[in-house]
Amino acid sequence: MKVRVLGCSGAIAKDCRTTAFLIDDSILIDAGTGVGDLTLDEMRKIDHVFLTHSHLDHVAALPLMLDAVGSLRSAPVQIHALPATVEALRAHVFNNVIWPDFEAIPSQNQPFMRFCPLAAGEQRTVAGLLLEALPAVHTVPALGYALRGEAGWWAFTGDTERNPAFWERVNDLPLAMLVIETAFSQREAALARRALHLAPRTLLEELNSLRQPGCSIYITHAKPAETEIIAEEIRALLSSDPVSRQAPGGRMQPIHWLRSGDEFRV
Repeated sequence: MKVRVLGCSGAIAKDCRTTAFLIDDSILIDAGTGVGDLTLDEMRKIDHVFLTHSHLDHVAALPLMLDAVGSLRSAPVQIHALPATVEALRAHVFNNVIWPDFEAIPSQNQPFMRFCPLAAGEQRTVAGLLLEALPAVHTVPALGYALRGEAGWWAFTGDTERNPAFWERVNDLPLAMLVIETAFSQREAALARRALHLAPRTLLEELNSLRQPGCSIYITHAKPAETEIIAEEIRALLSSDPVSRQAPGGRMQPIHWLRSGDEFRV
């Protein structure tokens, strides 16, 4: 399974694109602004979009992508999301005011997109890959996702704050790679709590729940103005309390930074 990072920033700026991961050629996890770097042919091949939640940085490119390639496809794109996310998109995006209703264009029998509601804990097999929707804790109903690759599972927290249910589930999966958000620096820890995002200290507290020493850890979703500050704060916290990031057996697990354009084989 190939994971291509189209976007992993918490906002936009030069070379900063919001959340989107292309799995192989036909599955998209979130549809942030990073989708805009795909060619028309690459976008045309996307059959399934799995959304974590309804916030703009995770859905911004979805209506534009559908407009770009809908007429080039012979089947609707399947949009998998929580029922609350589906209703938010219907009410606030595909409402014939902000954007056309692509559930009825060019016709209700053959639309550009079709919503496929799903729930946390539900598994689906699409394009030959097993995917599971994971719980997330955010200001709107939200999910994370895990996909089973050849080397193990790739897991993504989505936007979330402290989330015991997530760790309870992913520790049962043989993880190869974990992508976890850290949107705010420690100096904005109060805002992070209010927005239900992680900051460096809560990130490390959450990672103490990970019980898989062979899993690679990657940070995503930092605000562009905060990225270097967050990285330095994580390094400082690790230096001041290295025991807090030791895996079972006492070996330190390295923490990496995700970047747009990264590609991984899982």
